[in-house]
Amino acid sequence: MVVVCYDVFTRYVLKNSYVAVQELEWHIFAVIFLVGAAYTLKEDKHVRVDVIYTRLSAKKKAVVNLAGTVLFLLPFTLLVTKTAIPFAINAYHFNEISPDPGGLPYRWLLKSAIVVGFALLFMQGLSLGIKSFLTIIGNEEEASNG
Repeated sequence: MVVVCYDVFTRYVLKNSYVAVQELEWHIFAVIFLVGAAYTLKEDKHVRVDVIYTRLSAKKKAVVNLAGTVLFLLPFTLLVTKTAIPFAINAYHFNEISPDPGGLPYRWLLKSAIVVGFALLFMQGLSLGIKSFLTIIGNEEEASNG
């Protein structure tokens, strides 16, 4: 918020803007989003549009969660992580910087956040899958403790 306020102040009051500050805004947002996705999944706070899911029993919700995790979440996070690793390594080896004049250096840091964020999301997906499986087989106590 401080970076955005600074950017707005310098742009509209001082009539001066810095590319590095603008890039820093979206870099910070990207890192918060990437790292926060796993925590949001852990807390079950992802946005849902579900008329049916909320009416299901705990076991049926667990079946839906397990299916979604195994069929969609885990393969997607593996795909993104596998693709992002060489992306981040190349950025590091070439010491990639912003293509914009006055932009930020060390672009590999941001690209590495993609790997870290999706690896965390994968691990949280494994946890969700295990908890869902334990709920399905009737071991709700173990699932709620983990």
